[in-house]
Amino acid sequence: MNQTPQDFNELEARVTEEYASLSRRLQQTARFLLDHPQEVAFATVARLAEQAGVTPSTLIRFANSFGFKGFSEMQQLFRSRLVDELPNYTERIRAVRSATGETPDSTQLLWEFAEANRDVLDQLPARIDPQNLERALDLLERAEIVHVLGTRRSFVVASYAAYAFHHIEKRAFLINGLGGMQGEQVKAIGARDALLVVSFSPYAEESRQAANEARQRGIPLVVITDSSLSPLARIADVALIVHEAEVKSFRGLAASLCLTQTLAIALGVRQEKARDHAAGDSDIERA
Repeated sequence: MNQTPQDFNELEARVTEEYASLSRRLQQTARFLLDHPQEVAFATVARLAEQAGVTPSTLIRFANSFGFKGFSEMQQLFRSRLVDELPNYTERIRAVRSATGETPDSTQLLWEFAEANRDVLDQLPARIDPQNLERALDLLERAEIVHVLGTRRSFVVASYAAYAFHHIEKRAFLINGLGGMQGEQVKAIGARDALLVVSFSPYAEESRQAANEARQRGIPLVVITDSSLSPLARIADVALIVHEAEVKSFRGLAASLCLTQTLAIALGVRQEKARDHAAGDSDIERA
């Protein structure tokens, strides 16, 4: 049995390969979906079915035939493709309006973003493996300095992590690449330090390079990312997988920031316990 496609390119290749074996209706559906990926990313099943000249059940049957549980699961690949290809927010807004014919007002957007972020925060504790969380804390606690890297959207999370670590008196350094010095900043990571990388699809090349160098040098590597299939997750000592909310192709950061805050405060609690224990041992020695 073929594996369910994990991205748009895989889906496109599968559809092309199996096109001849599809029924006439599914071939008609395939042509429409691949010829109008922008519309498919956002429009409802009913609207797409009308545009494609098929029934909604045909769209669902098409998705099922390629291993998806439903049409919305397959539609997510079209949305991810658009996000990767249209990093500019203005272009994305224009694409959404073109595909759906909608112009949401500010109150509607606020409700949609709030609801979507609330849902991912509710799911976050169950998605994070407690053992991985403790392993990540072990690596960060043992490190003399925690170096933190995140580019583009991930920079918000990385900069907050560095800020929070400083406030629990954990030595931290934000790899910001200022002056084009990212390579030198990565080389400055010591053998007793650790690297925390925050990276989401499409996984910035700068983050990949830093993670690979840390791996080669045997530097403990903790990664916050969005998929166990991420190229960074596969080489990390510990990978913490977060799923962010997405509204009209705009992804949130609520879950990643919540996880980062948890790491910082939990690390601070550990350090405080260690200091109390050390003070207790000193009292016993003096007695």
